[in-house]
Amino acid sequence: MRQHRLATLGAALCTAAAVGMAMPPVAAADPHQCSYLPSASRPTVMYGDSGVGVKQAQCLSNAWGGEPPKLTTNGVFDSVMLKKIKWIQGCHGLRASGIIEGRTWQVLYHPALDCYNPYPA
Repeated sequence: MRQHRLATLGAALCTAAAVGMAMPPVAAADPHQCSYLPSASRPTVMYGDSGVGVKQAQCLSNAWGGEPPKLTTNGVFDSVMLKKIKWIQGCHGLRASGIIEGRTWQVLYHPALDCYNPYPA
């Protein structure tokens, strides 16, 4: 009986995966909306920095929506942006350093639809 239940569960999971139910789709930021930098240009930016790299990160982070506030795309990496970047990093299992480089740029260009980490107050 136990093997039958496991086989049934396995078949159900395979069916769910085949019809796209196992993994939610991932949204992608619209590169035309955030065109301050080419998508191949991903400079390291951090708290206190300013410029077009920060502006690009602000624009991309606004694609996340949800509870976190929309960031002003002014090119200044302030404390509000630091909090949001750390939250985004945590949503993807990254170390919440607040430094935008490599993997953080990747997740900014491909935001998760849902994050189950509560946004810090």
